[in-house]
Amino acid sequence: MILEEVRKNKLKTIAIIAFFITFVTLCIYFLSLLIFDSVYIAVIFGLTFSIVSAFVSYYNSDKMILSVNNARPATREENLQLNVTLETLCIATGLPKPKLYIMETDAMNAFATGRNPENSVICVTRGLLNNLDKYEMEGVLAHELSHIKNYDILVSTIAIVMVGFVTIIADMASRSIFFRRTDSENNNSNAILMIIGLIFLILSPIFASLLQLAISRNREYLADSSAVEITRNKEGLINALKKIDEQSKPMPEVNKATESLFISDPYKKKEKDSIWSTHPSTANRIKKLENIK
Repeated sequence: MILEEVRKNKLKTIAIIAFFITFVTLCIYFLSLLIFDSVYIAVIFGLTFSIVSAFVSYYNSDKMILSVNNARPATREENLQLNVTLETLCIATGLPKPKLYIMETDAMNAFATGRNPENSVICVTRGLLNNLDKYEMEGVLAHELSHIKNYDILVSTIAIVMVGFVTIIADMASRSIFFRRTDSENNNSNAILMIIGLIFLILSPIFASLLQLAISRNREYLADSSAVEITRNKEGLINALKKIDEQSKPMPEVNKATESLFISDPYKKKEKDSIWSTHPSTANRIKKLENIK
């Protein structure tokens, strides 16, 4: 049952990413119609920009995310039990041990980042260390290891980069549309294409963000079920999610762009599941975990 759900979730994610790539391609196409006289110049510009952005993000995403969230290394001397627990889980999964980081906040939360298992990071908050018992912490770490094992960390990075890229395209188009030559404006067919393209580019950041949120919600369910496979103890993760939901504080210091990476919504919006949610509701996550046999 778990394997079937994992398989379906992976297929859904592949479909979402494929649609995301197509969406960015359309943005580049409309940008070429709105700004440049030559479609070829626009496509070359767009592809170059996207490749460079993706390259930089791919190799530096973990450093950027840790920096904007003010995380620091968790030394073995200072956090022995945390390191031992993670090492035990890594042996069970066959994964290399990720680097461990801590955010000095009383809120309870955690996230994983990096480009692959060999270059991965798990970050937990001080509040999580102070409030969870051994089995609850094990469940949270297994959840984050599942994100690493399933390459969710790479998928999330791609989504964040694409959302940023689409937003930049839309901003460039809105700033440049008014500086086109008069002869283009007088051409009715060009004017219609410009209007359609401008509407598309104005709405595109919203659509791109919705796709990013859909990816995030989808991967949380997958990581929850995978964590139970690792620990063979669903109660640990269930109890951890309950504590995080009931006792944790909002984290206004968290960078908005990285909100979807955390195990629980860092802003504690307490809203029901919707297309605007960064995470599935805790109640729905617990319900799915309780149904695991």
